[in-house]
Amino acid sequence: MSSSTERTTDGHGRTTGSVLSGLAVAVGCVLFLGGFVWGALIYRPYTVPTDSMTPTIAAGARVLAEKVNGSEIRRGDVVVFKDASWGDLPMVKRVVGVGGDTVACCSKKGLLTVNGTPVEEPYLQGDGPASPTLFQAIVPTGQLFLLGDHRNVSLDSRVHLTDGDHGSVPRSAVDARVDARAWPLGSVGMLQRPESFAALPGGTSQPGPLRPIVLAVVAGAVLILGGAAYGPIARRKGRGRG
Repeated sequence: MSSSTERTTDGHGRTTGSVLSGLAVAVGCVLFLGGFVWGALIYRPYTVPTDSMTPTIAAGARVLAEKVNGSEIRRGDVVVFKDASWGDLPMVKRVVGVGGDTVACCSKKGLLTVNGTPVEEPYLQGDGPASPTLFQAIVPTGQLFLLGDHRNVSLDSRVHLTDGDHGSVPRSAVDARVDARAWPLGSVGMLQRPESFAALPGGTSQPGPLRPIVLAVVAGAVLILGGAAYGPIARRKGRGRG
């Protein structure tokens, strides 16, 4: 004997279950495709070719970076930028100073300082000082001071200190802000905003909408698979009752 759900039809011979499964597939398609379109409009994939950002981002890793205006960048952000004096290819570094800051290294405890305030950097490669070479720079207005997380090998603002902008790059050079690692699978995850920079004036930036985008895609896939599976399951149950 059929269940009440299977006996109930909509006047066109369709059961309530089939109607609901069709609705689930339709909603799932909207979420799934909408999430991908939303992500494609906001995020770009990049490959990090060197190990200058290890251990945060390994050489050869793929990252997802949110397309942002340079004016939105805060200290602690990992950004993708391109500057002619640094090379012809996009580069990935961490912002440690913004316009007006005095960035120096190192304090008596081996820490980077921003405007005289020591900054803890738990993401750095190794246990030594924040930089193997001493430096100090005043960041011009509208510029960003950039360092790699692997300070022993990174070619960053420190090697450009003799440039006219004291090693910094203009905010307009920034194309995107890295939100997450996408490859290899073992490293997939969101990049955390450094708490030490959050305590400085201006704070840190907020993560982009990557989490809701991923949730929309996953929820859409679940609804599509669940709705599509209803038909075969219902037929199998029907044959079993028969």
